[in-house]
Amino acid sequence: MKSSDIRQSFLDFFEQKEHTIVRSAPVIPAEDPTLLFTNAGMNQFKDVFLDKGTRPYSRAVDTQKCIRASGKHNDLEDVGRDTYHHTFFEMLGNWSFGDYYKKEAIVWAWELLTEVWKLPKERLYATVYTDDDESLGIWEKETDIDPGHIMRFDGKDNFWEMGETGPCGPCSEVHIDLTDDLSGQTLVNAGDHRVIELWNLVFIQYNRKADRSLEPLPKKHVDTGMGFERITAVLQGKGSNYDTDIFSPLFNAITGLTGMDYKATLDGEKDIAMRVIADHARTLTFAITDGAVPSNEGRGYVLRRILRRAVRYAKKLDCNQPVLYRLVGVIADTMGDVFPELRKQQKTVEKIVRSEEESFLVTLDRGIEIFGEIIAALRGSEQTRISGEDAFRLYDTYGFPLDLTRLMALEEGVQIDEKGFEACMREQKERARKDRKRKQRIADEQGEWNWFGKRARTIFLGYETLDTEAKVVGDKIAGGQLQLVLDRTPFYAESGGQTGDTGRIDWQQFSVDIVDTQKDGDVIVHVAGKVYDRGTGLEVDPAEIEFNGSDTVYARVDKEAREATERNHTATHLLHAALRKVLGEHVQQKGSMVGPDRLRFDFSHFEKVSQQELEAVEAEVNERIREAGELVKHEDVPYEEALEKGALAFFGDKYADRVRVVEVPGVSMELCGGTHVSNVGKIGLFKIINEASIASGIRRIEAISGKAAEELLWGEYQELQQVRQLLKTGGNESVAGRVQELLEERKALDKQVQDMRLSLLLDRALEQLELADTVNGCRIFVMKEEDSGADTLRSLGQFLREKIGRGVGLLAGEENGKVTLVGFAGDEAISECGLNAGELVKKAASKVHGGGGGKPGLATAGGKNPAGIPDAIKMFEEAVREKLQ
Repeated sequence: MKSSDIRQSFLDFFEQKEHTIVRSAPVIPAEDPTLLFTNAGMNQFKDVFLDKGTRPYSRAVDTQKCIRASGKHNDLEDVGRDTYHHTFFEMLGNWSFGDYYKKEAIVWAWELLTEVWKLPKERLYATVYTDDDESLGIWEKETDIDPGHIMRFDGKDNFWEMGETGPCGPCSEVHIDLTDDLSGQTLVNAGDHRVIELWNLVFIQYNRKADRSLEPLPKKHVDTGMGFERITAVLQGKGSNYDTDIFSPLFNAITGLTGMDYKATLDGEKDIAMRVIADHARTLTFAITDGAVPSNEGRGYVLRRILRRAVRYAKKLDCNQPVLYRLVGVIADTMGDVFPELRKQQKTVEKIVRSEEESFLVTLDRGIEIFGEIIAALRGSEQTRISGEDAFRLYDTYGFPLDLTRLMALEEGVQIDEKGFEACMREQKERARKDRKRKQRIADEQGEWNWFGKRARTIFLGYETLDTEAKVVGDKIAGGQLQLVLDRTPFYAESGGQTGDTGRIDWQQFSVDIVDTQKDGDVIVHVAGKVYDRGTGLEVDPAEIEFNGSDTVYARVDKEAREATERNHTATHLLHAALRKVLGEHVQQKGSMVGPDRLRFDFSHFEKVSQQELEAVEAEVNERIREAGELVKHEDVPYEEALEKGALAFFGDKYADRVRVVEVPGVSMELCGGTHVSNVGKIGLFKIINEASIASGIRRIEAISGKAAEELLWGEYQELQQVRQLLKTGGNESVAGRVQELLEERKALDKQVQDMRLSLLLDRALEQLELADTVNGCRIFVMKEEDSGADTLRSLGQFLREKIGRGVGLLAGEENGKVTLVGFAGDEAISECGLNAGELVKKAASKVHGGGGGKPGLATAGGKNPAGIPDAIKMFEEAVREKLQ
């Protein structure tokens, strides 16, 4: 069977069992700061297991895109060195949400494996949790598996938990014996590649409490997962996942690009390299397609590591040019039918990957230079160990793995402070962990998973009204802040880039300022600031507030802030459309932030947006605003139908099966759950205030609209008038022209001062040159000059080189904490004495914690240790004398 047939047969089998086929969630998790990447099929159903969300179906089947390259589930270092590890893979799964349970899950799994796919029953083993007699009994009575092939294992292998607390339960796994003589029973769960797990059937029936005790769940769920690449290898009779038709198109492409054939050996260096490249190309393609970009933090940092790791392996294939980006099209061609987003984003992904590859190839050379400077500084300070900070800088900034730095250090006869390196790594991970924790705005201090979960779903009324009466159905104090859940609310919870509403909630004798609104599954949580006694107006301790479950409150959104946010949100839609019109259809949104004071819009583009283009974009948006077209909001539209109509999906939003479409007729159509103005004319005015790069191939525009834009322009107009008065320019005279005249006058005066200073320096240098020491007929000239920069000293060095004849010299200066060294040697000193200014300056630079070099006649170096200038001069003189003796 072809891999595509295997995938489809899995989906068809469960569709016949009344399962709804659901699309894969993106590999970039929406609204889940606890995950860098989607790493299992259950991720998109996490809210259902936590009893915080629902689905319109109780049975589901899918193939989920997964990445495991960080955190607890990290297969990165194993990739390429065995037959079955991947950073990207597909997970086939079927699901029951409070519907069928163990019997159906086990019977259907056996039916698919043995009757549909015809796997030999004598090779299959089933494992169950130690005390799960129910599952064992089902295997024995409801299937024809050999009873001797049913095995019990403890919690390490056969009990699944979502976290320290929360939903959990026993699991039953199916393993296959791939040994030649069917002798693999003792190898089940032993980590041997000859007996591997095919399918994990998880039965979620308990809630793990903070005290580690278990309580039964009111609803029981089934969560299964089967590695697509692994089952394909088994069904195609291959000894390695990499030998299947999933990977063969990639290996053919790599062979065509490098001239190296894939021989499928397990320990061959070139075969390992090809497996790494193929795997990493898939990871990068899927992650970038779903909105991630390589960067220096978070998931972007992981992607950059993966890309650089692949580039280093490409060098083992004698490939020193970008190669990964050429594989993106192969992946889109072979997997685009199942994941159509690959083809839509192919050109964007190719450009981002190519840019990253080219950048790293340059950075690699620069990293080698930095390594040389580190070694030079060590020599100068007579140390023999590279600091952990420097090793980490090479790793973090220049992509050097520790083993490469270690090898280069060995060649230089020095060591590495590896404990210091590991400490830097831990610090970085801790920063990332704290950042993710900070983003988890709604969290139970005791770690209980279902605090808000058993509450009724909050009904959102904020599209129609900004105030309403409601009932309090949940309250809690976390981090010193009161958090309220209402049965209905006009407050919009932060989502899709739009910030949460602020406002006020009043009841009985109390009032609270709502400072933020967040989602917790289907529940909307109102985060309170200060609590006041309405009678006295005094602030009240939130802990004193009690609710009895029937309290009626009056919730009111801050109207001015909401309307300002709506203007900015609708403006992002107009901006997106304008960018695609001016720059091209390749522009795709990669992130956004919409608040009452400003908007931020990230998009794919591969060069700086010119001033002319920015002006055109801004003019296009304002033209649409002046047309004052009404928005059309299509609610409750099937997701696939919305895409077929041409609606664009915004990165960062989590889309349900039915979605809300916001349309500006003839201009823009977006999937968007945010709030908007009813007529684009209400935006009033749109003004771009900044455009910049935030990652390779990703640009960011910051802008304002409405009253904020008016205030900005009015303030700039007033400031311009003040400048006119200071410059005494007439109404028709150009302010910019007058400022340019003043700048040119200033530049001319600065040059005069510089020329005069250089002239004085030259006179003083010539006087000192006459007094320079002579060794064996060769003059040695040194001069330290305060507050002199690189340009001045270089000009002085060029002049003195022509005057020194048979001699060498060193100029040392410091400006704003930066050291400049300029070495020079006369032609006679080079030819007759063998002196080389470049070599001499390089030695001296080690004393100022820097490096440099140049030609034998003239060379420069920089440093960051002004206190070391005297030692640098001394080293220069000693090196010259040693050469002349």
